[in-house]
Amino acid sequence: MHQILPLAHAVRTIARVVPSCAGRLTAVWALAVLGWSAPAAAGDRVLGTWGVNQVEGAAGGGLTPWAVIAGQGSSNQVGGSAYVTRLKTGGNYELHVTGAALGIHDQVELNMSRWSFKLSDVVPGRKLEMTSVGVKLKVAGDVLYDQDRWLPQVAVGVQYKNADTSDLVKALGASATSDIEVYATATKLWLGAAWGRNLIAAGAVRMTKANQFGLLGFGGQGQDARRLQLEGSLGIMLRDDLVLGAEYRMKPDNLAYNEATAFLEEDHAWDVFVAWFPHRLGSLTLAWVNLGNIAGKKDQAGVYVSGQLSF
Repeated sequence: MHQILPLAHAVRTIARVVPSCAGRLTAVWALAVLGWSAPAAAGDRVLGTWGVNQVEGAAGGGLTPWAVIAGQGSSNQVGGSAYVTRLKTGGNYELHVTGAALGIHDQVELNMSRWSFKLSDVVPGRKLEMTSVGVKLKVAGDVLYDQDRWLPQVAVGVQYKNADTSDLVKALGASATSDIEVYATATKLWLGAAWGRNLIAAGAVRMTKANQFGLLGFGGQGQDARRLQLEGSLGIMLRDDLVLGAEYRMKPDNLAYNEATAFLEEDHAWDVFVAWFPHRLGSLTLAWVNLGNIAGKKDQAGVYVSGQLSF
């Protein structure tokens, strides 16, 4: 009964946030799977230390990649995850993301995602679509077991992104519809460091020229070179299965280079999130996300919901 009551509450929450029947069925099916117990075995990774899938598919927070490897697999196992994410802003923009990641021996991660972004009344009836494919390599440290060392877990990653809606992307001034991003990320967990609760922090640097994460292509007349952007996450584990945190992600501003294109000015993104790991099979993340200005609509913020299955 102690599992059924929070599960029912989560289903009601999704029913309010996810309007489509198919979306609700997917979410409810995922949570139903999560309702079954999945006890940990000796040598398994500790619950939640694989994070969730961020929007591009890599393991981490919702906005930023962490140095952890996706899935539950330990050093001699293969694991992975699949996820569905939805965000709707106050300006009626809608973002839908589906993706998956595969972790190999807690050392190498392969990840991918597919994006669909409805353009509200800015371009009625149109949407932007993007595909991201990436690889991440753990290069040093261990997020959990290096408690007696200052060194965090460190990973490097590469993501290839392709914006499919080339006519709109080019019309708005992007210089390319596809590009490669490179990033490095570090993650550290401190056991009992915050009033007896575990504290986790992650920071990343990304070389990118993506416009709105790549949905509006890459580069432009304002700036056409990759630039270093900073990203970060901070979370506190209120319980072993519940994390409260916040994230911040810088984005380049390549398209707003004169008064005529000022409406394309790009802001940085941030969120406040709660991630719930009812057990090892999956998680549910709820967040308030602010993406800033999008095509002249300021402070585009809304509820972000993401469901993940892990193995």
